[in-house]
This record gives sequence, C-alpha cells and structure tokens, in this order.
Amino acid sequence: MSLVVLTIIMAFGVVLTLGYAAINFFMVKRLDEGNERMQQIAAAIRLGASTFINYEYRVVAAISAVIAVILGVLISWQMAVAFVVGAIMSATAGFVGMKIATYSNVRVTNMAEKTRNLGETLKVAYRGGTVMGLSVGGFAMLGIIIVYLVFGQAMGQLDALIAGDVTTNWWGLPVTFTVTLSGYALGCSIIAMFNRVGGGIYTKAADMGADLVGKTEYRIPEDDPRNPATIADNVGDNVGDVAGLGSDLLESYVGAILSAVILALEVFRDVHVIVSESLVRAMIHFPLIFAAGGLVACVLGIASLLIKRKLSDNPHRELNLSTWISASLTIVFGVLMAWLLFSKVDAVDMDKAGFAAGWISPLLASAMGVLSGIVVGVFAEYYTSYSFKPTKTIAEATREGVGLTITEGMSVGMKSTMYPSITLGIAILGAYLLAGMYGVAMAATGMLSFVVTTVSVDTYGPIADNAGGIAEMSYLDDEVRQITDTLDAVGNTTAAIGKGFAIGSAALAALSMMTSYLYSFTPAEAELLLNAIHPMTLVGMIVGAAFPWMFSGMLIDSVTKTARIMVVEVRRQFREIKGLIEGEVLPDYESCISIASRGALREMRAPALLAVVVPVLSGLIFGPLFVAGLLLGSTLSAVMLALFTGNVGGAWDNAKKYIEVGGVEGVDRDSDAHDAAIVGDTVGDPLKDTVGPSLDILIKIMSVVSLVMGSVFSRFNLFDWIRSLIN
Repeated sequence: MSLVVLTIIMAFGVVLTLGYAAINFFMVKRLDEGNERMQQIAAAIRLGASTFINYEYRVVAAISAVIAVILGVLISWQMAVAFVVGAIMSATAGFVGMKIATYSNVRVTNMAEKTRNLGETLKVAYRGGTVMGLSVGGFAMLGIIIVYLVFGQAMGQLDALIAGDVTTNWWGLPVTFTVTLSGYALGCSIIAMFNRVGGGIYTKAADMGADLVGKTEYRIPEDDPRNPATIADNVGDNVGDVAGLGSDLLESYVGAILSAVILALEVFRDVHVIVSESLVRAMIHFPLIFAAGGLVACVLGIASLLIKRKLSDNPHRELNLSTWISASLTIVFGVLMAWLLFSKVDAVDMDKAGFAAGWISPLLASAMGVLSGIVVGVFAEYYTSYSFKPTKTIAEATREGVGLTITEGMSVGMKSTMYPSITLGIAILGAYLLAGMYGVAMAATGMLSFVVTTVSVDTYGPIADNAGGIAEMSYLDDEVRQITDTLDAVGNTTAAIGKGFAIGSAALAALSMMTSYLYSFTPAEAELLLNAIHPMTLVGMIVGAAFPWMFSGMLIDSVTKTARIMVVEVRRQFREIKGLIEGEVLPDYESCISIASRGALREMRAPALLAVVVPVLSGLIFGPLFVAGLLLGSTLSAVMLALFTGNVGGAWDNAKKYIEVGGVEGVDRDSDAHDAAIVGDTVGDPLKDTVGPSLDILIKIMSVVSLVMGSVFSRFNLFDWIRSLIN
C-alpha cells in the first residue's frame, strides 16, 4: 500500500471522528439547561472543574517541559518533540471531554425533568459521552499521523531503520524511529498518569468526605445541597472520571498501536528473523490502518444509537448494541485491510514471521483481542452489576453490618480476577500461535480498536452521576432522580468494563514491548530468551510484583490524607454554620473545592514520577535482566490488582445502589444496612477510581522507558562495573 493511500485512509478517519465530535458538542450545547437553580449549580461545577484542570495543566506543563528537555539532551531532539506532541494530544482530549461533561450534566437533568423518559435522557448523556470518545480516537490518531509523516517519512527515519542505517547520539544511544515513536507514547502516558492520579485523588477525597459525614453521620441524601462537599464531589466526577478517563484510554490506545509498530521495526529488521522489506512495511502499516478503520466503525456504531427515534428503557442493552456494532464493523474493515496489505506478500516470508494462517493471520490475532476484550467486559458486568448474584450477595450481606459487607466484597473482587485472567491467557496464546509476538501486539490493538465507543459508553456514566446530583440539589422530584440513578448504576458497570479493556490491552502491549526491549540488548548471535530463574531476573520479578502494591498504597494514602481534611471541614461547617442542617443557609462550597484541589495537586507528583524513575534507576544499578524481571513482575501483579480493585469497587458501589432502588426487601436508605453499604462504597471508591485506572498507565510507562533505555542498561550499570572490578 502506498504512503498516499495510507495517509488518506488515516486522515479520513481523523477528520470524520473529530468532525462528528464537534457536531455532537454543539448539539449538546444547544439544549436547554433548565431553571435558574439548575443553571447556577451547573455553573459552579463547571467553574470548579475548569479552575482545577487549568491549574493542573500548568503544573503538568512545567514538569513535561523539564522531561522534554532531558529527553532532548540525553536521547534525541526528535524524541523530545514527539513527547510534546503526545502530551498535547492527550491533554487536549482530556480537556475537551471535561468541558462537554460540564455542559452535558445539567442538560441530562433537564431532559429527565421535561420528558420523564429514560431513553431520551440516555441519548443526551450518551451524546455528551461520545464527544470524549471521539476526541480520544481522533486526537490519538492525529498525533500518530504527525509523528509518522514528519519523522518517519519527511525526515527519513523509517527508511533508515528498515535499511539498518542506525545512528547514535553523543553517548552511543541509538536514535531511531522506534525511539521517536516511544517519545510520542511516553508523552501520552505522562499526561494520562497525572490526570488519572490527580483527578482520582480529587474526586475520591471529595466523594469520601461527602459520604462519610453527610450520608452516614447526618443521614442526608447523596448530593444534598446542605452538604459542603457535594459541589466538590461533582467537580471530581469531571476532572477524574472524565478528563482522567479520556487521557487514560488515549494512552492505552496509542500504546497498543505503537507496540505493534515498534515490534515490527525492532524484531523483523533484526538478524534473528530475516524477512523481506515488503512484509516489514505491511506489518508497520497494518495497525495504523486497522485503527483508522476502527474510527470509522465507531462513528457508525455511535450513530446507530443516536439516530434512533425512540430508545428502549433498557440503557444497558442500547449501549451494548452500539459497542457490538462498532466491534463487528471494525473486524469487517480489518479483513479488507489485511487482504490489501498481506495478500501479495511471499508465503515463505510470512512463515518466517510466524503467520500460521497466511495473510489473514494479523487480522485473526486482532480479532482475538476484540473477542477477549468483550469477554473481559462480560465478566466485569457479571461481577459489578446488581442484575447478577455477586453484587446482590454483597447487598444482602449489609444486613449483618460493615464487617460482612467488606468481607463479602473482597471475596467477590478476588474471585473476579480468575476468569478475565484465563481469557487474557487464551488471547495471548491464540494470538501468538497465529502470528507470533506480533500477533500479541495486534491483539492489544484489536482490544482497543473500537476505543471510541468504549470511552463514549464509559464517559456517559459520570455525566449521568452529575445529572443526579444536580437534580438533588435543585429539589426536583423523585422521578427525575430515579431516571438519573438508573443511568448512573449502568454507568458503574460500563466503567468497570472500560477498565477491563484498559488493563487487558496494557498487559498485551507491555508484553510485546518487552519483547522489543529484549531485542534492544540481546546480541545477534544469542538466542532471544529470558531466563526466569536467573538470579537477577528472579529478583527483578519479585521486586516488580511488589511495586504496583507500593504504588497503589501511595495513591490510597494520598486520597485518605485529603479526605481526612475534607471530613474535618465538612464537620466544622455542619457544627458552626447556624441553620445549615435545617436548610436555611447554603454551605461554603469553595472551601471544599479548594481542599480537594490542593490535596490532588500536592499528592499527584510522587506516584506519577515514580513510574519513570524506578525502571531507569533499576537498569543503571542492576542492569537489563533485572529490569526485564521488573517489567514482567509488575505487569502480572498490576493486572491482578487492577482487575480486583476495579471490580470490587464497582460491586460495592452498585450494592449500595441496589439497596437504594429497593432491591433488598425490608432495607431502605435510613437503615443500618444502607449505612454499611455506604462504608463499603467508600472503601471501594479509591480502589476503583484511583488505584485501578492508574495501574495500566504504570506498566506502560515502565515498558516505554525501559525500551528506550535498554541498550544503555546493557552497557552502563553499576552491578556489572563492580563485578568487573572484583574479577
């Protein structure tokens, strides 16, 4: 396939996706915001979200500038520029998604108030969510096009790498197109980490402060306007669950695509596997064009829901149908693209590359990723939705108090890791048998090939949650809140599904990047193997397995520190502001917003930078084998921990909602059982919305940094230097 055709297809996908995002953005803004009270509350949420993210982005911009300078000096200016491009694309997607969420929430409330129709309200919430989803796919691919055309083609880095003409920088580090691509992925990852960690700390500190005092101690409803933390809680939904989500999934999407491109460049130009240039170029182009086809498929899948005249009162079915249409059309487009790229490649070459089913092998591997992603999503739905037994069991356990609520939830969360892990194992094995490690990378790409729809479905959840808060604070009747609560409960499950896609694709992408990492320092005459029982590798695996737990502990500690300050402030206001609990005066919302903002910005730096520092220091001290073990141990540990935290948090949250909709006979909002469910939900909040979503970013940052520095670790490390002195 010629460069012109490839560029046209990719550009068409970007223009279509971002164009549709713009249309949906303005269609949402045209809708009525409702009465004056609703508009005032929405304006306060919008102002709080904008203030926080603007200040956060100033902090992140300064840190990113320092990282870019370091990359430019120590590695290459091309990588530094690509890093900046990635950071801009990720930050832009997060910002656009946050803005539309703060416009959509009140319009969803007003639609529920005007129509009293679940389907019509769903359509508004989903349209708002699609702006985030479409922006994620569109901006991610736009950045890839820029990096590919400017550095890969115009500056000749791609042709030079394929020809084996590798240049080095001032201290001997290879400066190749894979390094430049890694810079783009790293830029996306750094912004995602700060958005997820900072937003996660903000939203969960505010949520916990609001629930622990307002709902448990004073027994006032969720999002009651008397609660000082309620505006901060709603702001947090936008900066954490929307902006953070968008940057997170964009980073996962980019990492999955580029892991396949980098693997093709690093492995199949190496003397370990000698194949033709035509096959290498086809393998480079396929993930790019497959992802572009996925953008088109997702636009059609999203439109299939939005153009319906009347939606059913089953939001889960409607959202699932949109997702399935997107996934199915992605596979259909993929078949065509695979035939165009691989059908004329020599069969002997494909055999050398491990293509077991000929030209369709990469597509079948991608399909393994699509199917495994859907299956992981089904398991997430089973363990987190109150339509199924696990969450109902937790809700029933609340009758016996907090202890059994927590214990039952942990049991559900732990058991929920098994079947998704088996699914990922089958996907890895199947993809490898079909197309080698390149197939594993394509499985990661396939899992996120319809990320636009996945993010759209995911983002609609916090929009619906905010809509419910506005309904409560605006004193709208119970029927309106019932509609928004129904949408919110579905949103909890879709969020768990989205997190399953993110961690699953992260595991697959990290494994393929690890293969590229091994090639970066393995001599040409040596067999490419990682000896798991080599002492250095084994120690690295042990330390790596522990690292996600330490990282998660730091995040939870950050949330609880800020939440503790929030609880003290909420209690103070209830105690000192006369007439507050009676509803005669309004609380000081600004003080709680300020506490959440300061806490998030103060606490987000250390965990985010740790993901970069740990692999670099480990490699410079202990060498490449230790880092290989570190990556493997971290990946396996993070997958289990992310599945557990995402599912257990979602299950606790929906168990509480199951009680609130009358699912547990004889138990209502004023009962001790409901208080126990609130505690369970509070325990699960930092797990599902701060820890779990950050772990997939952690392992991808570690993988990208290690890939770039692999050859350095093999030549310069303290352990080998000390050993040479002894010998």
